[in-house]
Amino acid sequence: MPHNAFYAQSGGVTAVINASAAGVIAEAKAHPDTIGTLYAGRDGIIGALTEELIDITAESESDLAALLHTPSGAFGSCRYKLKSIEEHRTQYERLIEVFRAHDIRYFFYNGGGDSQDTAHKVSQLSEKMGFPITCIGVPKTMDNDLPITDCCPGFGSVAKYTAVSILEASFDVASMQRTSTKVFVMEVMGRHAGWVAASAGLARDERGMGPDIILFPEVPLDESRFLEQVDRVVAERGFCMIVVSEGAKDAAGEFLSSSGSTDAFGHAQLGGVAPVIVNKIKQHAGYKCHWAVCDYLQRAARHIASKTDVDQAYELGRAAVRYAVNGDNAVMPVVVRESDLPYRWHIDKAPLSEVANVEKCLPTDFISDDGFHITDKARRYLSPLIEGEAYPPYQNGLPAYRTLKKSVIPKKCAEFYDL
Repeated sequence: MPHNAFYAQSGGVTAVINASAAGVIAEAKAHPDTIGTLYAGRDGIIGALTEELIDITAESESDLAALLHTPSGAFGSCRYKLKSIEEHRTQYERLIEVFRAHDIRYFFYNGGGDSQDTAHKVSQLSEKMGFPITCIGVPKTMDNDLPITDCCPGFGSVAKYTAVSILEASFDVASMQRTSTKVFVMEVMGRHAGWVAASAGLARDERGMGPDIILFPEVPLDESRFLEQVDRVVAERGFCMIVVSEGAKDAAGEFLSSSGSTDAFGHAQLGGVAPVIVNKIKQHAGYKCHWAVCDYLQRAARHIASKTDVDQAYELGRAAVRYAVNGDNAVMPVVVRESDLPYRWHIDKAPLSEVANVEKCLPTDFISDDGFHITDKARRYLSPLIEGEAYPPYQNGLPAYRTLKKSVIPKKCAEFYDL
């Protein structure tokens, strides 16, 4: 007898998280004897707590097909971490209550480390509460910091955007450096892991364009040595291109841009590191500087997505459903790299217990000895992940992105206010 399933998107969205949703939906439809109706949470896990379950069958086939090329979270996402089971069982009990009311026995949670932790805990508690739920994590994070998997859906497209952006900015600054900007600083995401910053290094080639200096979270800033490097580059070529991760730290290990507050997941809220770096340079040498923050632009840029990234996101969504119907529980599909050139990969699985709340930082041997660039090993790893173009369809000069109806089914449980 088939049982229903629930899918939710979590945390910061990416250019390809909807491709994973498309994979989950397509594969769920292929198993009607096992999976009945697939619902989606309105605004992520909050949709389960408030019993706002989106009826995916109410969406048109063309709109669902368009998920493959539409950025952000089509069903809504959220930064919301459930409290620990030990301290607060109510939220987990509420999830089980809603799932039981709608005969939901399959839970697909599309997110990063915190989300995989939630899926793992639900799988454990549901068993104890007498309503076992098969919980499968679907990897997603543009930060590329989930363990075990070769890479994370969302990262390849951000890496491509980052490398292209610093390359194009280099041409801009080079053409004006004699009478205008001498130093350009581009800030990218990455609180503790410098994967996105490292990807900018792919733009550096024999032409001398791309970043001259990359500041990683993994390498505490030696301010005097950094400023000496800026001076050296400006003296040699007339201008200096810098990429800095938002999580760059000082010699004491403190965030250069910490605002002193935290987000909904308990992570440090950062206030913008690019202007901090620019101020240091101006005070030191008085160069004319310009800075930019990629921020949401880099993770929403579906128009320049990596085909590798899109393909992996979709196939990982499909694999999540296959693992569920085959009897696996508390696992996450992962990408396994077989070779760099040509890039070959396949999908395997990892226990959620080994994925949850584990952060994978940039390996030491991916960072050059001077701490300001990437190594050849990093380039071999990163290069295949930005390969290929997967342009969305265009209409009137703009990408033809779709939005969904997001019709919510009738509720069966009492209102829930403990959020």
